[in-house]
Amino acid sequence: MLKQRPNVLFFFTDQQRWDTCGCYGQQLPVTPNLDRLAAEGVKFEYAFTCQPVCGPARACLQTGKYATETGNYHNGMALPQDTKTIAHFFNENHYETAYFGKWHLASSALHNFRQSPVPVNFRGGWKDEWIASDTLESTSHPYEGKMFDANGNAKEFKDQYRVDAQTDWVMEYLQNRKTTDPFCLFISYLEPHHQNDLNVSVGPDGSKEKFKDFQVPLDLEGEAGSWRAEYPDYLGCCNSLDHNLGRLIAELKRQGIYEDTLIVYTADHGSHFRTRNKEYKRSCHDGCTRIPMIVRGPGFKGGQTVTELASLIDLPPTLLTAVGIDVPDYMRGNPLQRLADGNVADWPQEVFIQISEDHNGRAIRTHKWKYEVVNVLEKYYLYTCDKYVERFLYDLENDPHEKNNLVKDPRYQAIRRELATTLGNRMAVIGEAFPVILPA
Repeated sequence: MLKQRPNVLFFFTDQQRWDTCGCYGQQLPVTPNLDRLAAEGVKFEYAFTCQPVCGPARACLQTGKYATETGNYHNGMALPQDTKTIAHFFNENHYETAYFGKWHLASSALHNFRQSPVPVNFRGGWKDEWIASDTLESTSHPYEGKMFDANGNAKEFKDQYRVDAQTDWVMEYLQNRKTTDPFCLFISYLEPHHQNDLNVSVGPDGSKEKFKDFQVPLDLEGEAGSWRAEYPDYLGCCNSLDHNLGRLIAELKRQGIYEDTLIVYTADHGSHFRTRNKEYKRSCHDGCTRIPMIVRGPGFKGGQTVTELASLIDLPPTLLTAVGIDVPDYMRGNPLQRLADGNVADWPQEVFIQISEDHNGRAIRTHKWKYEVVNVLEKYYLYTCDKYVERFLYDLENDPHEKNNLVKDPRYQAIRRELATTLGNRMAVIGEAFPVILPA
């Protein structure tokens, strides 16, 4: 029996692959706290981003709409100030809303808040507590830097790992709340994203030695990329995140509100470590698009593993459903409570992914197939177009690590036609033109 309407704690990481987590098969002890959470809650085995770029993915998560619908279809675009976000829904229903960490939805060609405080009207409705930076990598390094509080004052840290410092501030918030209203707490970490000006992931001191014996992910094996040098630090980042997740869980238990709190753990996208293009992301491949997704709390118990396909776009309606708020028709995802309850009838059999910046692409991923098309003009800044060309087709049952591109194989022409129709229908539903798709 719930003592009150459930609290929400959203633990959001940046650029974290699903297979960094023990509950998804990681052999090293990287995520013991998350693994325990999965054993109590629900693990979504096949979860994917809907946009493998930081800002657009965040816009989708805040609104429940796809990136082209929000106007944030690549980085450096502000969320329109009249946008209704999940925070607004929680505010209207007498929740305390709090946001900590990386925002990435305020700066644009017109307004640059990358190294300065984000004004109130650019915060997407998060109003009761705010300690954040628009681009956290611009105001901090792994062991020093700052974020800004609700009044625009700098909150500095030095000689402390960034994940620890950020979590300290969250702990202070949890311990000093004055209201009896339930909270919706969104914690957005930068890790394990690379530090932009250093161009590498930086784990806590000692990570290189602690995680040097990592098992090479098979999609990276044999590829060039940067994973050989970066992966121990990358796992160190993930281990630090997990340690701090454990701190937060312990505080919820200490306050007696753990059972009344919905905890969501996920990431904006993964990382392919420059094996698929010249960077870490902006690719349709699973290394980039597949993410961890663990939900534990009211409606998500029992240590289940769900194998239906889940998307980041499903989380906004999931959050609203969890606290009894009606889901607006414009939200594109489906409440994950349905899958947790075993109701798989009419559940989508593909996830739809929009891709920008490296290229302008559209993709779908089923259990068996991965199919992507790209804008024939090859201009990443175009948010959409009406003519694409096929780029990738993978048979995931026989080629799970996406090494053998079948897009020009004549034996799969009928499969490509079928997938093109499915993809075109998904595009048309959200207001894009049903595309002309040319063969590779």
